[in-house]
Amino acid sequence: MPARSLMFQGTGSDVGKSLMVAGLARALVNRGLRVAPFKPQNMSNNAAVTVDGGEIGRAQALQARAARLAPTVHMNPVLLKPQGGHGSQIIVQGRVAGSSSAAGYQRVRAGLMPAVLESFNRLRQDADIVLVEGAGSASEVNLRSHDIANMGFARAADVPVVLIGDIDRGGVIASIVGTQAVIDPADAAMIAGFIINRFRGDPALFADGMAIIEARTGWRAVGLVPHLEAAGRLPAEDGLGLAGKGGRPAKTAGAPIRIAALVLPHISNFDDLDPLEAEPQVEMIQVRPGEALPGDIDLVILPGSKATIPALAALRAAGLDIDIAAHVRRGGHVLGICGGYQMLGRSISDPAGLEGAAGTVPGLGLLDVDTVLAGDKTLRETSGRSADGAAFQGYEMHVGVTTGPGLARPFAHFADGRVDGAVSASGRVSGCYVHGLFASDAQRDAWLRRLGGDGVDHAYEAGVEAALDALAAHLEAHLDIDWLLNISR
Repeated sequence: MPARSLMFQGTGSDVGKSLMVAGLARALVNRGLRVAPFKPQNMSNNAAVTVDGGEIGRAQALQARAARLAPTVHMNPVLLKPQGGHGSQIIVQGRVAGSSSAAGYQRVRAGLMPAVLESFNRLRQDADIVLVEGAGSASEVNLRSHDIANMGFARAADVPVVLIGDIDRGGVIASIVGTQAVIDPADAAMIAGFIINRFRGDPALFADGMAIIEARTGWRAVGLVPHLEAAGRLPAEDGLGLAGKGGRPAKTAGAPIRIAALVLPHISNFDDLDPLEAEPQVEMIQVRPGEALPGDIDLVILPGSKATIPALAALRAAGLDIDIAAHVRRGGHVLGICGGYQMLGRSISDPAGLEGAAGTVPGLGLLDVDTVLAGDKTLRETSGRSADGAAFQGYEMHVGVTTGPGLARPFAHFADGRVDGAVSASGRVSGCYVHGLFASDAQRDAWLRRLGGDGVDHAYEAGVEAALDALAAHLEAHLDIDWLLNISR
């Protein structure tokens, strides 16, 4: 018998849809149910490699983990990866299907509904319930035609909807009541209830607010969910939300290790830095174009990029190349991951014009390697040891072939015998294609000690599991989960 299903849409982006689904997935799994997460369409440059060799949004990978499942491409059949001036790369069921401008995508998305429904029905065959996450805002009526992410999907698949509003933003009564006012009545009829998220203070003070929304909409109040600090330990859907995640305690300045992460245009997989940022002895500083690199930094990290050459151009235009060179002269450390690794080399060539005009640009020249943006996209999970012997597990997700004398000093030795990356002769500049390095406690420990610290403070993966369990218990306490199960169909 196919699984039941229930969809969670939001009054806007970042109202907590992703973590709500993750927490409910863990809560229902703890009740003995087989749960599968599903998001018809996602837009994010934070992606994860799946067990079936594709890629999906990282939020869906976290939800799969919450459901104690291996992630598959069918959990997020359409993934849009923004590429700056080139619109977005379109990933369908885990594989690159092309690129499109925002306007062009509005014309082609209707043709993606069959793949979305196919993936949804596949998940329903092996689960008791599928928890569906919408995208952005349910009230974007200007995008309703051929919608596959919110009400368009809910109507096509006959999935009841619960609407989530974020009270921390203010105006939550208007955002929920206003959603009903602007959407089509047939769409509004799909919504059975609402959840107010991220409440701070005495819940009794908002009892009248819940009653007003119920009276105005006819939708049931499912729960008022208080702010949960433990949720800040979970990876955000958008890595750039790190500074505003709210659940993570503020880090005081003056931590013994100072790390600067360059936040460049088209940044991707920024959640690579979550485990380091969570270490009490680390002060993580996000440096954007227009800001100077502090002179007392221990490590500069160049994260991945969806458009490496434009990101490198932005870095140069801001003078950050000069700051990085001065940092290296002072004996500082530099690590480039994926696109950041490519930037550290002597040159980057784009013969097919994947990122703009075809041609070759000089790199930062800190590693003796050259990269050509060509070939099939590499997508695979990896494990092994870095040059210093520290173990790691991670994944590769990149386009490009890197060659050069610098590869004679590889950063990573994989368990399958391959090598990856490069380390400078001084040992202070490193680059690799491995994402997820710092989630491995041994790898993070080695970096912290290299930078003069005391080693890791906690087991990162165990902390993620504990946070998921805490989130599940929190939702059990503040939501009517029995009612949610009863309205699913």
